[in-house]
Amino acid sequence: MFADFLRRLTAPAPAPLSDPDARLALGALLVRVARADGHYAPPEVARIERCLAARFGLDAEAARALRIEAEILEAEAPDTVRFTRAIKDAVPYEERESVIEAMWYVVLSDGVRDAEEDAMLRLVANLLGISDRDSALARQRVEARMHA
Repeated sequence: MFADFLRRLTAPAPAPLSDPDARLALGALLVRVARADGHYAPPEVARIERCLAARFGLDAEAARALRIEAEILEAEAPDTVRFTRAIKDAVPYEERESVIEAMWYVVLSDGVRDAEEDAMLRLVANLLGISDRDSALARQRVEARMHA
C-alpha cells in the first residue's frame, strides 16, 4: 500500500515531502515510539490522535484516519534508522523539533516512563538531528503541562 511512498522516502536524495506525506511520516514516527515497549495502549492511541489533530488542525475523525494510516505505514516502514534518517532529509528542522515534543506526549501519556520508549525516543531524536538537550527540554515542557 505504501511501497511507492517508502521508495520515494528512502531514495538516495529524497525530495521534500508534500504536506500530506510529511503528516503521515511524522504520524508513523509517533506510532513507532508508542509501540517501542511492546504495549500500544489506548492512552497512547488517544494521545497520538490529539497530537495529530492539534499539530495539523484536524478534526477528530481526520486525526483518527491519519493515525490509522500511520499505523499501517509504521508496520511497513524499514528499520527505524533508515526511516528516521529519510524523514530528516525530507522534513524541515522546525517540524522535526516539534515532533519530538509530540513524541514525549505519547511516551508519557500512559503514566509510565518505559526504558524501551526512552531509548527509542533518544535514537529518533538523534537521527532527526535533535540534540539530547533539546529533547530533554521538550520532555520537561511536556511534563510541566501534564502536571499543571
